[in-house]
Amino acid sequence: MASSTITNGTNGHAKSRTPLRHGIYAPTMTFFDPETEDLDLPTIRTHSVRLAKAGLVGLVTMGSNGEAVHLTRAERNQVTRATREALDEAGFLDVPVICGASEQSIRGTIILCEEGKEAGAEYALLVPPSYYRTAMDEPRLEEYYLAVADASPLPIILYNYPGAVAGIDMDSDFIIKVSQHPNIVGTKFTCGNTGKLTRVAAELDAVTSKSTGSGYMAFGGMADFTAQTAVSGGSGIIAGGANVIPKTIVKVWNLWAEGKFQEAVELQKVLSKGDWVLTKAAIPGTKQALQEYFGYGGYPRRPLRRMGGDEAKELGLKIREVMKVENSL
Repeated sequence: MASSTITNGTNGHAKSRTPLRHGIYAPTMTFFDPETEDLDLPTIRTHSVRLAKAGLVGLVTMGSNGEAVHLTRAERNQVTRATREALDEAGFLDVPVICGASEQSIRGTIILCEEGKEAGAEYALLVPPSYYRTAMDEPRLEEYYLAVADASPLPIILYNYPGAVAGIDMDSDFIIKVSQHPNIVGTKFTCGNTGKLTRVAAELDAVTSKSTGSGYMAFGGMADFTAQTAVSGGSGIIAGGANVIPKTIVKVWNLWAEGKFQEAVELQKVLSKGDWVLTKAAIPGTKQALQEYFGYGGYPRRPLRRMGGDEAKELGLKIREVMKVENSL
């Protein structure tokens, strides 16, 4: 089980675990040399600091947007370590790093959690195992999460993303049940089910913009329901769109927290349109947007496609409205 102190992956000194705060988090992109496809660690570091400066309160390495499935274990640890080091060097000591650490076995997942801790992560984000889909009934999933939580040196955040795990969709009863484990501290709802988020947040007394509650985190998983997550008693958003439009997402969240509900709703309309474009364009499009508006981004590792030409121009036009807002903040 996780202790309240960890060994910092940068300097080896023990420190207290950074608490998760309400607000906006990004599952960061992993950047590569366009010719060799080697890790581009300088860009990874620069990107991490840009997001922290934009007001994000946490970063997730090796999430879906981080192309973890394209990386070796050693590379995954390099990315997490570089992210933590860059944040520390820039003075963002209060911005925790969460690492994706999912494997198909309990043993393999525990190992990734251990390696994530050594690389500087403070929490682990876990989708359920799904390769043997028909064998993954509720008792098997419960065993997986509880066994990992028992042994992991990092607190666990459940990751409900049916589209990435052969349709496995954990319901609110299951999430509430396994979250009684003291080392399971949150859930990311990329299922987009705000009713489910509402039930879990209420039952587990989740952190909100107004209350620290029990400390449990109920995260919306896409930026296009940022305000809706706040309405539902959620704790924040972990959204791929925050790689490109972090200030806009932070602004929606903060407007709601300040009681400026109509302003939040109006900005959410712009955000939802722009975020949907990025969601459909997926990793290639998100990287293209970064390339066009911030001068870096590049391409995913193959076999993911490389976006360019007219398609890239069309993407830029479709997100122009939200980027105008982003650049004004």
